[in-house]
Amino acid sequence: MSKPMTKTQLIAALAEELAADKKTAGAALDAVVAIITREVSAGGAVTLPGVGKIYCRERPERMVRNPQTGEQMKKDADKVVKMTIAKALKDSVNG
Repeated sequence: MSKPMTKTQLIAALAEELAADKKTAGAALDAVVAIITREVSAGGAVTLPGVGKIYCRERPERMVRNPQTGEQMKKDADKVVKMTIAKALKDSVNG
């Protein structure tokens, strides 16, 4: 498995794909991240066509175990960000 693409590498690839400079590509990437963050934080979801859907899900209060001590403790309800991968992306990886 190769190393994940860094933000700098992603901006460079985006700039090349758009035939734009890196500053413009970086601003576009930052704008997309800001929009996704704002929408998911507000309880909504964002669908990236061909990639997947990013959404926030609430987890109920539950019992968890401290791995160091083995002690059971109650963890409060919280929210977690999830992503469902699009079928087109799954098929391109497996096909």
